[in-house]
Amino acid sequence: MRRTRTTVTFVISSLEVKRIEMTQVYPEFADELEDFGVNTTLDCFNCGTCAAICPLIYEHFPRKMIRYAQIGAKDRILENYEDLWRCLHCGLCIQTCPREADPGDLILGLRRFVVDHWRRA
Repeated sequence: MRRTRTTVTFVISSLEVKRIEMTQVYPEFADELEDFGVNTTLDCFNCGTCAAICPLIYEHFPRKMIRYAQIGAKDRILENYEDLWRCLHCGLCIQTCPREADPGDLILGLRRFVVDHWRRA
């Protein structure tokens, strides 16, 4: 089944129009990730420690991808798949996570999800 995106247009003032693309979310995605070896998806409370310690310093990585996984934004994960392969799996995020949510392991699980999606496509 093909999913479509909805574009919402807001008129902020008489001079400015802002377009926001909306994506579908899948609340059960955290359960689906367990098939890819991830069981800590919902443990993260988005404090940003992983993004602060990450040597990549790239657009809130890995925090953004973790949030996408938590809300079930599969389309966003698949659109930004390149970001998953930026991870060096150095372990700094895993060592410093106050919730022991294993952000690096979640990134590896998301890689497995993307590869599985490609294989099925």
